[in-house]
Formats: sequence, C-alpha cells, structure tokens
Amino acid sequence: MKTHYNLRVIAAKAVAQVLDQGQPLGALLPPLQASLNEKDRALLQELCFGIMRVLPQLEWILRQLMEKPLTGKQRPVHYLLMVGLYQLIYTRIPAHAALAETVEGAVALKRPQLKGLINGVLRQFQRQQAALLAEAAQLDIRHLHPSWLQKRILAAWPAQYAQIIDANNQRPPMWLRVNRRHHSRDAYLALLADAAIAAGAHPQLPDAIRLEVPCNVGLLPGFDRGWVTVQDASAQGCALLLAPQDGETILDLCAAPGGKTTHLLEIAPAARVTAVDVDGQRAARIHDNLQRLGMQAEIIIGDGRTPEDWCDNRLFDRILLDAPCSATGVIRRHPDIKWLRRDGDIAELAELQRQILHAAWRILKPGGTLLYATCSILPEENRGQIAAFLAGHPDARLQETGDAAAPGLQCLPSPASGDGFFYAKMIKGTQAP
Repeated sequence: MKTHYNLRVIAAKAVAQVLDQGQPLGALLPPLQASLNEKDRALLQELCFGIMRVLPQLEWILRQLMEKPLTGKQRPVHYLLMVGLYQLIYTRIPAHAALAETVEGAVALKRPQLKGLINGVLRQFQRQQAALLAEAAQLDIRHLHPSWLQKRILAAWPAQYAQIIDANNQRPPMWLRVNRRHHSRDAYLALLADAAIAAGAHPQLPDAIRLEVPCNVGLLPGFDRGWVTVQDASAQGCALLLAPQDGETILDLCAAPGGKTTHLLEIAPAARVTAVDVDGQRAARIHDNLQRLGMQAEIIIGDGRTPEDWCDNRLFDRILLDAPCSATGVIRRHPDIKWLRRDGDIAELAELQRQILHAAWRILKPGGTLLYATCSILPEENRGQIAAFLAGHPDARLQETGDAAAPGLQCLPSPASGDGFFYAKMIKGTQAP
C-alpha cells in the first residue's frame, strides 16, 4: 500500500530547516527525495531552491496579505504559504491544484483549523497578484539579496554589481567535463547530438561543455561509465591551472566531493593523488566519484590546518587548495547561501583560509606549485588573502594569475559562463630567501 505524502509540506519543512535551523539545502534534500518518484523529486527541488532564490519577495507579499505574521507553533504554516505563493507565481501547476494541495497541507501539519486562513490568503493573492508583483518590482527587495551582501558586492564590484546580482538570481547553467581518457570533447558532443541533447563547447576550457537545457544525468551518454562529469566551467579551471603531471605527488586539499580530484587524474592518470577533507561524510563522496570513474586516489580525513597529523612527513609537487569560503560565487547554484551566511562569517572564513594556506605551503616541495582557489567573489577571501600571503612569503611568486599589484584571477558569475571563482597560482622558490 502506497503511503500518501503531501509534497508541499515536505517542502515547507525543508525551508523551515534552512531558515530556522541553518541547515543547507544540499544536505537536506537528498534523503527527503530518496523515497519520492522522479517527478516529485524534481518538484521538491524546484520549490525549495526557488523559494530560497526569491525569499524577500515572498516575505514581502505575505506581509501585505496578513495582519500579523504566523509565529511559534504556527510558523510551519508560514512556510507552507510561501510554497503556495511560489507555485502560483513561478510554476505551471494549475492554480486550483496548487491551492488544493497547499490548503490540505494544514492537515498534514496538524493545523486543520488554519485551512481557511491558507485558502483565504492565497485567493486574496490571486486577486491582487499583478498589483503586488508590480509594486515589489520597484522596491529594494527586487534584488533578492540580504542588505549586508549587497553592500559588500557593491563595494567590491561597483561596475559589475548589476551583472553579479542578476547572475545570482538566475537558474544555473549545467556544465559537463568530458573525461579525456574516454572521448575527445568533439566526440562527446557528437554523442550528445545523437541523443538529441543540445550543447556547445566552452571557448577556452578544453573539456567543458554547456547544455542548452539542464537534464537528468541518467540521460547523458556513458555517465554511469565515467565518460562525463557534471562540473561547473570555473571549477574545471582549477585542475587545468595546476597542470598536474604523471609521476608527481599531488595533494587535493579540502577535496570533497571529489570533482577536482578526478579531473586531476583525468589529466595525469599516473600521478599519485592524495585527497584530504575534514568532513568524513563529504569525504565518502570522493570515494563514490572515484569509483564511478574507475580511478584510485588516497583519501584521508584530516584538517588542512594541521597537515603534520596526516601527511606522514611527505612533501608534495603540487597542491590544489580549494579553500572553504563564503561561496558567494555560487549563489545561483545554492541560493540558500544568501540566508545561511552572515556578515561576520567573512572575517572568520578569511582567518581559516589563512591558516590552511600557510600550513599547506609548509608541505609543498621547493620548486612546487600551489593553486589557491575559492568560489567566492569577495576580496577579503581572495586578492586580499593572497596579497598578505605574498608579503609574508618572499619564497612565493605568482604565475599566470595576476601580479603583485592585482594578485590572482577573479571570475565573476554570468548567465552564459561559469560561476564566480578565484585562482592564485604560486611557485615556491627553490632556495630559502
């Protein structure tokens, strides 16, 4: 006998866990989706990620439609109303179906007495929809970002502010990385064409393909055989800049979930790669990615700040440090970041990055290469971080990524390109200064 579930309630509870408990959607959704059919899995993702994308707009609309907010034990119904509004504004679900399922959600939430309220608020919105959306489009909430983040982006990128905000509010493009051990990019593009999947090649990155319309990975030719990996174009730049060579000893630090680890091995199959991450659960995903692609690497659960605890006195030829960061460059992929981050987090993250970077430099061979990367667009985590490091390390010199005046290479998110990403490639002097 099939168990009945109300998908709108599942979505409302997930949104509550993000906003009230600070849990990231990326970790929350997979177990919630596990028991759902494919159509409902997709709808749950659309509802949750969509609400995170346009949260200020939905909050403002509810304030216009209700005399007082729902709080305490009634708070789950507040999030259920958001689910209802999102369906009416942003999905093709027939309005009568969206209303019926959302109203019925009050029963699943054990608040049947609020069915009338939910029905009344949503029907009132339908009557006022055009006027409310037009008014919201004139207010500051139209940017769909918290004010502290808007201020930081404006201060860092005044000329590009509008482009960044707009890109953050878009749905993300789907990029693939072709496994060059199996196919050339042109050969894989031909396979996609045969499967009626429209796609195009990246103008600079040799393994990168952008799908015109995102699709389920099960539709990608040879995905389960390791022919291709889903990875953003900017993230693909890390392994290419590091330029691993066969026979080298390479460290991928803060490696989970392993996309860059496998890219390193695609470029240099005979390299000895060690992947380290502090999070045991996320490190398990490195193993999964290696297994799908038929690759081997040493996986260690360890803290990047204390390599002496796990590196066994080894020095590495090359180190890829994809440092923990604010993730302000990947908001379009993880819109909950806007509501999980706080202004005070930036200084704390910058200090963590500084500690890991200094520790990693100690275990890099003289003459070796370290690539520092973040998916942030904030200078405190990027150019400021590298400028301070270079000032304190005369044995470090930049290569290919900027100069002392403007250290590093910063990519900003844009609708047709990769995510926001920062890279700084540094070579360690062969002699002590």
